[in-house]
Formats: sequence, structure tokens, C-alpha cells
Amino acid sequence: MNCKEKPQTAWVTAVAIMTLAWPTIVEQVMQTAVQYIDTAMVGALGTQATAAVGATGTFGWLVVSTFSAMGVGFLALIAKACGAGNESAAICAAISGMVPVWMQADPAIQKLAGTYFLIIYLPMLPRAATILFGTVLRAAGDTKTPMKVGIIVNCINVVLNFLLIYETRTVSLAGVQFTMPGAGWGVIGAAAASALSFVWGGIHITWVLWKHPMVSPKGMSLKPDMDVLKPCVRIALPNMLQRMGTSLGFVVFASMINALGEVATAAHTIANTVESAFYIPGYGMQTAAATLSGNAYGAGDRERMKSLANMFMPIEIVLMILSGTALFFSAPALMRLFTRSPEVIALGSTVLRMVAVSEPFYGVSIIVEGLMMGVGKTRPPFVYNITGMWCIRIVGTLICTRFLGMGLISAWACMIAHNMLLFVLYLLTYLKGSWNPLNAKV
Repeated sequence: MNCKEKPQTAWVTAVAIMTLAWPTIVEQVMQTAVQYIDTAMVGALGTQATAAVGATGTFGWLVVSTFSAMGVGFLALIAKACGAGNESAAICAAISGMVPVWMQADPAIQKLAGTYFLIIYLPMLPRAATILFGTVLRAAGDTKTPMKVGIIVNCINVVLNFLLIYETRTVSLAGVQFTMPGAGWGVIGAAAASALSFVWGGIHITWVLWKHPMVSPKGMSLKPDMDVLKPCVRIALPNMLQRMGTSLGFVVFASMINALGEVATAAHTIANTVESAFYIPGYGMQTAAATLSGNAYGAGDRERMKSLANMFMPIEIVLMILSGTALFFSAPALMRLFTRSPEVIALGSTVLRMVAVSEPFYGVSIIVEGLMMGVGKTRPPFVYNITGMWCIRIVGTLICTRFLGMGLISAWACMIAHNMLLFVLYLLTYLKGSWNPLNAKV
């Protein structure tokens, strides 16, 4: 009987994994597609425009990291419960002019980069709502709603890009010519399109959450419930510090790259955009891993926790091998989608092929971290990520670029070394079973 039950259980688990993962993967595919389109549209304006957009991007990750970290706290608690039965905008406005200077952007693009940063991060309240409420819905097992909201947001962004970036022009489609109206705002138009789409997304997902049958706050007191908030903050705080620490590391990392010049900044910006598409399967699986491990933990099902981990790992590694191989061979063609500069294409292709080789190893880290987030174990990932970011990536890049006079390739080599350290640390955690709190109860 057991021999028949195990394959059936494995099949049910696999179906549950894919049911949770595919909407997140589709959502991230759409987001990345829009990043591709945004970068290509801005890239058509020239290398300077691409550098202006990329110069402040990593600082934005630092701003958003707080909300993402709180989302992890909610995810762990809600997933466990299911298993058991515009102050920020003001800050962004105040510092927008200084961010490109801190990031060591070329003086020629500092003003444009500052304006772009100001516009895109003004709607922080709607962006926070999208991040937090989307995480709450995913933790409750509803990954389709955030996907649908994300798709519409991205469609709005693309349409507004066409209308706001370029001048009014004649467009030929299927042999038919017509006049396409345009504001001709360039980089500023790209920022305005993103900001308006963020506002719509925040309003929409708030309305969806309000009507949700399981996690709606309708009828509840507005007074904070400390019994809920305390464990949420306890889980979220290490993750918040991790994200803030690593995001600040990204800021320092990017500023050192910006100091290498316009070509390095443009190549780094485009390569980051290209690379993001190839992590989509991995991070889609991470969302499923976090939700299902939280459900199993809430149910106290140690065997299900173990089988989940054993099933996720090979799936993730195969997906990342496939995506890494695709990235390796398609790198030059993908770089050409965003720029016509031979220097930028050559440099970006080189670093992309370097990172493609490391993707399967990084996939292990993604899954184990997801399993740990689902059960509320956020302290070890904090230590792992902060150590890798500051001791390997930042120190290594500083030595290579400032003292040894090396370029972008050396910086990406340090980034890959950081990822390999994470692979070793997370693999040891997985093999020892210390990620699973139910092991300690046996």
C-alpha cells in the first residue's frame, strides 16, 4: 500500500508545486518583458539615456527592500496559518537630486538620472501596496490574482511608453501607415509611464484584497494587533536587514561600476535586464517553496517538509541548467536588442556568459532560501547574504576596479564568487536539515 501511496503523494506534491509556481512565473515573465521593452525603447535614444536610467536603479532596490521584507513576514505567518487549518515618497523626493551623485554617475547624466528617480519613486504607497498585498495573496495560495494585476500593470506601462517616450510619428503596421501620437518626453516619459502604471496596480490590488474571502481586512479593527505584528516583525526584521544590507551593497557595487564610465554602466544595466529573465523559473519556484513549506510546517507534517525539499531541488537545478544554457548562447543577440554600440554589446555578452555558467549553483540557493522563508527562518539567510555581499562582492570589486585598475568583467567575477559562496552555505544548510524546524522536534 505504501508503495502505491508514495508515487501518488509525489504526484500530488508536484501538481501543487506547479499550480503555485506557474502564475508567479508568468507574472515575472511579463514584468521582465516590460523591462526588456523599457530598456529597448530607452536604448533607442542612445547610450547616455540607457546609462541615465540605470544609474539610480540599484538605489531604488534599497527603497523597496523594506516593503519586500515585511511581505516575507506576512508570507510565513499566513502560510503557516493556512497549513494549520507616504513618508517614503517624501524621502525619495528630497534625495532625488543627490542619488546620481552618490552613485558616481557621469556628470553629463546626473540631472536626467535624478529626475527619472524622482518620478519613478514618487508613487511609493501604491508600490508598497502592490508588494505587500501581492505577498499576502500568494501566501494564502492565490498566485493568480497578483499575476493578473501584474500583467495589466505591465500592459499599461508599455502603452504609455509608446505614447510618452517618442514624438508624434508615422508608423507602418502590416503595410498600413498611420500617425502615432507622442509626447516626446524621452527618459522622463519612461519614468512617467512606470509611475502611472504603479499607481493603478496599487489601487487595483488593494481592491482585490478587500474583496478576498480569506484574507480581506473588511470588518476588522484598524487598531494594530500586536499578537499578529510581533511574530511578523520578528520574522521580517532579519529579512529586512538582509535586503537593506544587500540593496545597499548593490548601490555601492553599481556606483563602482558607474565610475568605470558610460560604456561599462550601459553594459551593466542592459546585462542586468537580460539576466533577470533567466532567473524567472528559479524565483517562481521559490514562491511555491515558501508557501508549501509554510503550509507543511503549520500542519506539523515533517515527512511532507522533507519530500517537498527533495522534489524542489532537482526541478530547480534542471530549470536553471536550461536557462543558463539558453543565456550563454543567446547573450550577443539579446544585447543587440537594446543597443547598437559594438563596445556595449561585446562587454555585456562577456559578463552574461560568465554568469550563465553559475546559474545552476545559484538555483540551489534560491530554493533553500525559499524553504527557509516559508518556515520563518530568516536569520541564517541574513548572515549568508550580508557576508557574501560585503566580504566577497564589494571588497573584491573595490580591489579589482580601484586598486588593480580592472574593469566590468572583474566586477562580475566578484559577483559570481558571491553567488558561489551562497551556494556552498545554503547547500550545507540543506544537507544538514537545519532549515527545517520540525527536525528539532523529533
